[in-house]
Amino acid sequence: MIHLTNISKQHGSQILFKSASMQILPGVRNGLVGPNGAGKSTIFRLITGEEDADKGEISCSKKTVIGYFSQDVGEMSGYSALEEVVSVSAELMQLGEAIKEMETAMAQPMSDDEMADLLERYGNAAEEFEHRGGYDLESRAQTVLTGLGIGPADYNRPVESFSGGWKMRIALAKILTLSPDVLLLDEPTNHLDVESIVWLEEWISKDFKGAVLMTCHDRDFMNRIVSRIIEVANQTVTTYNGNYDFYLREREIRRDQLLASYRRQQEMLAKEEDFIARFAARASHAAQVQSRVKKLEKIERIVLPPEQKVIKFEFAEPPRSGDNVVGCEELAKTWPLPEGGEKSVFSGISGTIRRQEKIAVVGVNGAGKSTFLKVLAGHTEPTNGTATIGASVNLGYFSQHSMDILNPEWTVFDTVQDTLPQANIGVIRNICAAFLFQGDDVDKRISMLSGGEKSRLVLATLLAQPLNFLILDEPTNHLDIQSRDVLLKALQKYTGTVVLVSHYRHFLRSLVNRVFEIDHGEMRIYDGNYNYYLEQTNEQ
Repeated sequence: MIHLTNISKQHGSQILFKSASMQILPGVRNGLVGPNGAGKSTIFRLITGEEDADKGEISCSKKTVIGYFSQDVGEMSGYSALEEVVSVSAELMQLGEAIKEMETAMAQPMSDDEMADLLERYGNAAEEFEHRGGYDLESRAQTVLTGLGIGPADYNRPVESFSGGWKMRIALAKILTLSPDVLLLDEPTNHLDVESIVWLEEWISKDFKGAVLMTCHDRDFMNRIVSRIIEVANQTVTTYNGNYDFYLREREIRRDQLLASYRRQQEMLAKEEDFIARFAARASHAAQVQSRVKKLEKIERIVLPPEQKVIKFEFAEPPRSGDNVVGCEELAKTWPLPEGGEKSVFSGISGTIRRQEKIAVVGVNGAGKSTFLKVLAGHTEPTNGTATIGASVNLGYFSQHSMDILNPEWTVFDTVQDTLPQANIGVIRNICAAFLFQGDDVDKRISMLSGGEKSRLVLATLLAQPLNFLILDEPTNHLDIQSRDVLLKALQKYTGTVVLVSHYRHFLRSLVNRVFEIDHGEMRIYDGNYNYYLEQTNEQ
């Protein structure tokens, strides 16, 4: 379907690929993985024609329809949400109009040859229209919007009235509604809650018949969707026939085999070079020496790929807090509405968060999860009731908005130093290095950092402090799978208390031992892990 053959690509002095090849086959679901900067986004742009390869060939049938969802959604205005989604199928709508015109023309008198030509064109157009889902375009757009959390009440809302995260959902809905032959998805689960992620999983698995190539930091999503992993790393592309977990195991096996081959080759090279060095000056051994020199020149040297950099972090033992970390009594919160009046977010919440508990706060998007965390952290006052922090509790709060309050003029080093003013330069540099800010990276200004780098920096400033109560609102956003796993292992070993909101199900299943569900303004407490919560809610 799509073939990239012997592709070479260079950005400035950085070589991304040298003679790399890959293919996307009909109906196959591919996961695209690799370290940041390896060239994953470049692969997408090569396929869509936004960039050209320096060398090599990219082949794709002209009839192949490609749908590409990227994190850059562009401007949206002038349409309702539903109209915006349907607008992506402008060519399909034009085809529908052409079919109507041909149907009208058929009622007019014409020669047999003209009628035969018209019928052939009509048959081709009708087949294409049906193949592209033209007959159910609007209903399909409504289904996709609803699945992504934008219900009938919001179909006709002006698209410009939606926030950035919701515009991302509308942009994703546009690509899904297009129903292309090949679906290119760059981090489709960003900005989605668990319910929308589960819906998207089901849609791709059961309703979508085309091929998929996607990047994604959600391990569960990858494992459930893809049957093939394409790794972009070390200036080449490698294919693994299996899901993400299979890829991790197979990659380690291949690396171990490569390391063993490398060691054997190094031993052989050392012996040959030793022989050459010992007998190079002896005329009696000249032929043997020359033979071995030529042999070494012809050998293709095995090169070990560099280890991928990941966060390296472990919590210091936090100071002990009291047994009762937070006590809630009839806690309630309302927000004023722009048109007047108030909206109740939650009410009547009572309960205790105990020392060393790891609690997930769950609920549909807009249920009030983040607001509840803000109240616990003291970043907003409750409308009614109290949230009382217990004895000897040192609280740390991470939210997506934490990145917005970073001083853009400061450097990475300045930011960490401001959090730990008593620490010496060595300690600060070690903390920076643990979160992948090494060498000159510590002198980068905040204004120059990517979203992922800012997220890592906020976590560095938070987790380096002696805190025994962590409130984390989507801590894994912008982190790659390896960094998420390191954070997960650190939190599993952490002896303090954690309350978190996350749509990363692998994180929830592997960490929490209690679940608070906010539903229609009420809180239900499940005294068990995340799987226990899922079992209970499925039964209900």
